[in-house]
Amino acid sequence: MGDEPLAFVVDDEPDMRDIISFALETHGFRTEMFGSAEKAWSQLQTRLPDILVVDVMLPGASGITLCRRVKAAWRVPVMVVTARSEAADRIEGLEAEADDYIGKPFHPRELALRARRLVRWRTESQDDGLEWGGLRIEPGANEAVLGSDRARLTTTEFAIVAALVAARGETVTYAHLLLSAWGTVEPHGGRDMLKAAVYRLRHKLDAAHPGAGARITSDRGRGYSLRRVG
Repeated sequence: MGDEPLAFVVDDEPDMRDIISFALETHGFRTEMFGSAEKAWSQLQTRLPDILVVDVMLPGASGITLCRRVKAAWRVPVMVVTARSEAADRIEGLEAEADDYIGKPFHPRELALRARRLVRWRTESQDDGLEWGGLRIEPGANEAVLGSDRARLTTTEFAIVAALVAARGETVTYAHLLLSAWGTVEPHGGRDMLKAAVYRLRHKLDAAHPGAGARITSDRGRGYSLRRVG
């Protein structure tokens, strides 16, 4: 089987499944393909992939529903693929804790590279996490630690908070955060995606440690920064 990461590809269109699978396989993945959320969920009970790539519009349960179920059960990165481009749909994906969101039509190589980034964030761990101003990040667990409190984050949320912690109170530009979290300065949805992700990140930090979310401050027109956590 080798050391290649395994991707589950879920799409009801055979041609699209083939395109996504071929793109991933040419970038070092092994793939398994499913035509519905139900079939993928059944396989997930016995085997977990390194990443799940799922279309929103599926027969039966939607890709968003599958994403919610997966995120409630495991720490598996999820990339949502869709032809729906409205901001509300992108935000719905983020609220389901999807780690990335790519719209059709997409460049197959971009999809594969973004998938590799998600897997790399998940598998790379460091003995010592990065800490600044009372907030510590633990790469191996995708968690932010505030005192004795822990916030479990998606891969995208973790990338954002890691960039903020590394900046040690300095403003991190929108472009830097987009590149850190999505691997491109022009992801599908752009700054709206970033704003939605920051909103979710603040909410999770608040839930773990009341008031911590407000430490992520907006520098209007430039980006975000992190104030010290008390």
